[in-house]
Amino acid sequence: MLADAYDCLLLDLDGVLFRGDEAIPAAPPTLAELRRAGAKLVFLTNNSSRTPEQVAAKLTGVGIVAEPAEVVTSALATAELLATRGGGRAFVVGQEGVRRALEEAGIDVVDGQPARTDLVVVGFDGSVTYDRLKRACLLVQRGAALVATNADASYPAADGLWPGAGALLSVITTTTGVEAEIVGKPFAPLYEAARRRGGGGRPLVIGDRLDTDIEGATRLGWDSMLVLTGVSTREQAETMGPRPTLVAEDISRLLGPPSG
Repeated sequence: MLADAYDCLLLDLDGVLFRGDEAIPAAPPTLAELRRAGAKLVFLTNNSSRTPEQVAAKLTGVGIVAEPAEVVTSALATAELLATRGGGRAFVVGQEGVRRALEEAGIDVVDGQPARTDLVVVGFDGSVTYDRLKRACLLVQRGAALVATNADASYPAADGLWPGAGALLSVITTTTGVEAEIVGKPFAPLYEAARRRGGGGRPLVIGDRLDTDIEGATRLGWDSMLVLTGVSTREQAETMGPRPTLVAEDISRLLGPPSG
């Protein structure tokens, strides 16, 4: 089957495995069969607000078996990247997912009104205040490195689109004129962290968005499969870049033949 041609499968979540609080019908039986076949599964997401335990619980709640150790969020990838550089003191615009990931990586998360920090880390934060954004801007102006878990402009909610991490980041970049280093899709660090979690080797990226999931895989020269259960359409895949390696109606294509 197709999945056998790859050492690990890097799976996007929303639009691939579930929509809202409902599993996409093909997802639970397909992943169960992939597990029986011994496939290495990694669940990756740009959402930095949730911990791996929360993501795994969400998947389990829609009928998909998942362990926290199989989850790589943009928050985890950010923490790993910064830890390899020696960590430091970080002021955070973000929720539990990113704060906990940084702390567990040995990075000192500081609150209040620090005069200086080594880092300003920005993720999705549904309770951010003007005062917190102002402090982040001042710290960046005083030399703190600006790092974002992701640059998603919006966050899809039940009642419409909310400002995403990228919208919050734009407040800081617009104010300071400083460009941020971005970790999440479509940039390489999240993908590379996910491949490491999957044991390395040849990965297949499975996603529903050309501009993030498929774009990131293309930049790295990795194979990708666009599923049509989410945002991007077959017509877009045929007429717009980047081009996925495969286009599939849903995730069950992983159980089919390697080509055709």
